[in-house]
Amino acid sequence: MKAHDPKIDVVSAGSDEDRARVGGESSGRFAYDGLERVLHEKARLGIMTSLVAHPRGLVFADLKELCALTDGNLSRHLQVLFESDLIVVSKGFHRNRPQTLYRVTDLGRRRFLDYINVLENVVADALAAARVAAVAVAPAARAGEGWSPA
Repeated sequence: MKAHDPKIDVVSAGSDEDRARVGGESSGRFAYDGLERVLHEKARLGIMTSLVAHPRGLVFADLKELCALTDGNLSRHLQVLFESDLIVVSKGFHRNRPQTLYRVTDLGRRRFLDYINVLENVVADALAAARVAAVAVAPAARAGEGWSPA
């Protein structure tokens, strides 16, 4: 098996700071290297958002309900987050019943907030590009000028 490559954990980055964090590679303007794959997956994004919103932690059943996931799906995504040191797992009892509590780590909170900042850049860039395109594009009659279907 290959050694872990930190670039694999990244979808892609916009700033020089993000590129430096990923190994100094220069990427395209809209590459967004700060979008980490471990956080970018929809279910894990929901789990992390839930845990950041509840700093004291959440039990499995609450996470399952908040994120609308099956037991198996939730377990697998929690395992990925745990293996990435983004969450901690505490097992205990409540009213003589076993419970598992999940909390976000300090590292997890920092990485999540960094991820959200990059995501905000994606949204801002997309909105700005859409505004520029709307102004720059002439009426629909000119949209196909010089182009014809095959």
